[in-house]
Amino acid sequence: MSQSTAASTSLQGSFSSSSTIQKRGNVATLSNPTNQTGLKAIDTYGNEFIVPDYSIKEILKAIPAHCYERRLLESFYYVFRDIACMVTLGYFANTYIPTLSNQTVRFFAWAAYSWTMGLFGTGIWVLAHECGHQAFSDYGWVNDTVGWILHSYLLVPYFSWKYSHSKHHKATGHLTRDMVFVPKTKDQFLESRGAHDLEDLLADSPIYTLQSLVIQQLGGWLAYLVSDVTGQKHEGVSKFYTNHFNPSSVIFEKRDYWFIILSDIGVLTQMFILYTWYSRYGAFNLFVNYLLPYVLVNHWLVFITFLQHSDPSMPHYEAHQWNFARGAAATIDREFGFVGKHIFHDIIETHVLHHYVSRIPFYNAREASEAIKKVMGIHYKHTDENMWVSLWKSGRWCQYVDGDNGVLMYRNVNGFGVDPLKEKK
Repeated sequence: MSQSTAASTSLQGSFSSSSTIQKRGNVATLSNPTNQTGLKAIDTYGNEFIVPDYSIKEILKAIPAHCYERRLLESFYYVFRDIACMVTLGYFANTYIPTLSNQTVRFFAWAAYSWTMGLFGTGIWVLAHECGHQAFSDYGWVNDTVGWILHSYLLVPYFSWKYSHSKHHKATGHLTRDMVFVPKTKDQFLESRGAHDLEDLLADSPIYTLQSLVIQQLGGWLAYLVSDVTGQKHEGVSKFYTNHFNPSSVIFEKRDYWFIILSDIGVLTQMFILYTWYSRYGAFNLFVNYLLPYVLVNHWLVFITFLQHSDPSMPHYEAHQWNFARGAAATIDREFGFVGKHIFHDIIETHVLHHYVSRIPFYNAREASEAIKKVMGIHYKHTDENMWVSLWKSGRWCQYVDGDNGVLMYRNVNGFGVDPLKEKK
């Protein structure tokens, strides 16, 4: 099977109820005969990174068959649970916060309410993401119907995102095929800074890093949808043809055309609903109940995704050293406490497993994660570092990637970790 061929690996397993469960993942390749084994590199911390050489077959074999079971009623339970929480919060907030006599107290009450609604909105986003991976149920039409409704509510073009995100999963960590948070190479980094050599560059100030992170967190998701920012560069192609709303975008295949139109119809329908909401209840009501939580959902989405794929210990691969197993391992599990487990549906805590087999539903992901750790060994990446600390660290430490053997690790000119100037000498 060639590296560029996307295929699904199907294995059959038996559950205790004697039903047959299809074990499918988004496997692009089982092996790459051109890969060099025994590869090593030095990560940003200065530690030795050993490139994994195990196969996808070993990963799939380790996962208990029942982990692949997608239970329709359980999946719908989480959808209606999250919606019920949002409706209940909305009722109490809109009924009682306006009765508070102190203006300052009202301000903080509305802020806390919108923040909490943003958390549950992100949970809804994650469930729609499950639908896009067909992890919600065994029925494709159910997955796509539920996903289209939930994502459209959040102004996300469901099928557009589904197709581009699928390509990301099939090429995670691949420098020229991955679809999101693709790091700059050293040459690209120098070009972006208008420099010819690293010695010509000064370190970024903390204020500059903070500004960049704020812009990323508040506008990164919309910029990605509109112009494919952080994705692959499309030389000579206008931004109009690199956005997720254009059915003729270079991101998509010709067969996707009418599904992209359907995605746009979902977004336009929601925009009409929001206009009606504004006309009937006013700007402030729309702002605290939808617009501010919407901005926070976008923030959490970028926050989660960036930190799943950006870390000083994380590799990226040139084409001749990449394979699916290596790419899927080029992500990291983190901890986000109660919110991560109970509201964000474990998308943070079990992301490594998700990249190996994206059709395993989140409620089975913890058990499956424990199973693949036995195969991955030292190659499994996990940290319980505070994620806000990790965000700042990645912003300061992870400026570009470099390497001379097809395995590229993060480097920076800010004076953190390995000094690239001494390294090149």
